[in-house]
Amino acid sequence: MQRGSHLVAADRGFVTGGGLAARLFAGGFRRVLDRIDAGLAQGRIDVSLPDGSSRTLGGRGPGPHAIVHLRSWRALVRLAASGSVGWYKAWAKGEWSSLDPVALFDLFMRNAGSLGDTARAKGLWRAVNWLGHRLRANDRRRARRNIAHHYDLGNDFYGAWLDAGMTYSSAIFAEPISADEPLEAAQERKVRLLLDRLALKPGDRLLETGCGWGGLAEIAARDYGVHVTGLTLSAEQKAYAEARLGRAGLADRAEIRLCDYRDAEGRFDAIASVEMVEAVGQEYWPAYLESIARLLRPGGRAALQLISIREDLFDRYAANTDFIQTYIFPGGLLISEARFREIAARSGLEWRDREGYGLHYAETLKRWRGSYEAAVREAGLPDGFGEPFHDLWRYYLMYCEGGFRAGGIDVAQVTLAKS
Repeated sequence: MQRGSHLVAADRGFVTGGGLAARLFAGGFRRVLDRIDAGLAQGRIDVSLPDGSSRTLGGRGPGPHAIVHLRSWRALVRLAASGSVGWYKAWAKGEWSSLDPVALFDLFMRNAGSLGDTARAKGLWRAVNWLGHRLRANDRRRARRNIAHHYDLGNDFYGAWLDAGMTYSSAIFAEPISADEPLEAAQERKVRLLLDRLALKPGDRLLETGCGWGGLAEIAARDYGVHVTGLTLSAEQKAYAEARLGRAGLADRAEIRLCDYRDAEGRFDAIASVEMVEAVGQEYWPAYLESIARLLRPGGRAALQLISIREDLFDRYAANTDFIQTYIFPGGLLISEARFREIAARSGLEWRDREGYGLHYAETLKRWRGSYEAAVREAGLPDGFGEPFHDLWRYYLMYCEGGFRAGGIDVAQVTLAKS
């Protein structure tokens, strides 16, 4: 079996909109185009259609310009019936193409409010996909499996296209963002900005929930003089992080535990968490924040980097299952900052100093995609990954970049202070 094939096949049990029933109830091909046209307040799409004709959608206000070649009407059926899940499936099957899908994803996100449910799953298809997502919710048993789904693709896989520091989260670049700044430098800036929020002193005990490959732990132990406990559910990450800290001579100041955040014990002066909470799931937000409050000493601080979605989009988004949840991060959900902040307050955690960096994530994703394409082109990836997986990974990076460029999703750093 090819490596990563479980991601490509992750839509088993989900509806991708290609069946006979969907075609019968899609509401007509041209009506789908009419609805998209009516919902585009910003930007435009020039579409070449399967019958040889062409059409412009939108064009009433400034915004991205996307060019789409629609090779099969079935692509519109999939979009109408199954939203972003079906739209990816149509792309993977060659039913539509674009020289710049990022512009299309930017446009769809930028107009998400006015498009409404036009590009979301509907009716029975939405219910089936929602149930499939619920069956992968992040209880203790399934959380480890969901993490393995993505992060245990292999350290050799991630090492082929991430920066040398093995950081898999948004960098923060010097502004204005420049292509000249190395990604590794921007990633280290991100880590230090987060750690500086914690007012760390030498000898403090720092907990990192979701420690990745150990980059933050290494900087914190080496340069801030603290003792770090890192939590992960990925056996691959644990092995890498332990070896990394050992090579750096920091084994006595850092430990990595294969442990669910709900099962963590101890008392810590500070807690750091970088883009973990999106993997938790809405029903577990209270448990996540209560664990921070429980593990943090009185007067201590937590610093989080999190990914959120625009408040006016959250309810519709949370009621559906999108491409990311189906194929990439099972059990995940982007944050409603308003809801999350309210739960934090009930847990005795004061929300402070929120700073957003959405365009920095768009640039990070662009850099990752360039590195990934270079690794594919130069045979730099480990053996075993086939072209269907490469296509999925390209689409994932482009899809996310478009969302951040549009401003519909954001990445932010925030401090939570325990009273």
